[in-house]
Amino acid sequence: MSASASTTSGDRLPLAVSSIILTVLALSLGDALIKMTSGSFVIWQIFVLRSLILLPILGCLAFSLGSLRVPAAIGWVTLRSLMLIAMWVSYYLSLPKLSLPAAAAAYYTLPIFIILFSAIFIGDRISKTGWFAVVLGFLGVLLILRPKADDFNAYALLPLISAMLYAGAMIVTRTRCRDEHPLSLSLALNIGFIIVGGVAAGIILLLPMELRQGFLLSPWTPMGQAEWISMGLLAAAILIGSVGAAIAYQNGPPAVIGAFDFAYVGFAVIWGIVFFNEAPDVIASIGMIMIVGAGVLSLRQ
Repeated sequence: MSASASTTSGDRLPLAVSSIILTVLALSLGDALIKMTSGSFVIWQIFVLRSLILLPILGCLAFSLGSLRVPAAIGWVTLRSLMLIAMWVSYYLSLPKLSLPAAAAAYYTLPIFIILFSAIFIGDRISKTGWFAVVLGFLGVLLILRPKADDFNAYALLPLISAMLYAGAMIVTRTRCRDEHPLSLSLALNIGFIIVGGVAAGIILLLPMELRQGFLLSPWTPMGQAEWISMGLLAAAILIGSVGAAIAYQNGPPAVIGAFDFAYVGFAVIWGIVFFNEAPDVIASIGMIMIVGAGVLSLRQ
């Protein structure tokens, strides 16, 4: 990838920023639902069923908008989808061995990787203000999550890998998939979820019974009305998230949009209050203010 003036022409920053905020709102809600239902589902079941629910919706939307076609950059679109799927798998693999605060703190090095990759692969000039915004936002995350030093172990590398994969996927979105319709990108991602989830489910059936346990390796569980409602909500979240992320990174500089990804933490705190009765204290509130300030500063860099 090389720097090009075309990567900044035609940006629509208000659309990009509003899209990423809506995206992290939806994805944080979806992750809260996954946390509540992780004892009921295996991750591959979520991948396959929520995407099967989404595909007819995405197909109808794409057909009505005249965007139901094979992407021109099919290779790059496939790579982007695989990177995002690997991102989710890497993050969930860490959770059985890491505390949630430690995993989240490691993952939210994400904007730092986005800014770094933007400088390396796109040639974006990152000002001192931009770097300060990223550091300020990350410190705000640490104030909210406050992971203990002994929480970190070798599994802490998995959320870091997840962050790098997401950052790389967004750079690919910006530089190689910018002209693809967001619905096409979402369709490709959800088809990828079905394929990868289906293959993983088949492999699990070949494993010895004593290994078939946990969020990653359990067999699929029966679905009742409550489970289907949960799956429908997860499908809605990934629909908004997958389309919104594509729109955001197609229409705004990755370094700027990446800073607004920190809003995920604020929404996660809200869902913690609503669903798990976890109210933030004074220090966490200061952290949220720092995150908002980092987003504002990123627009000035």
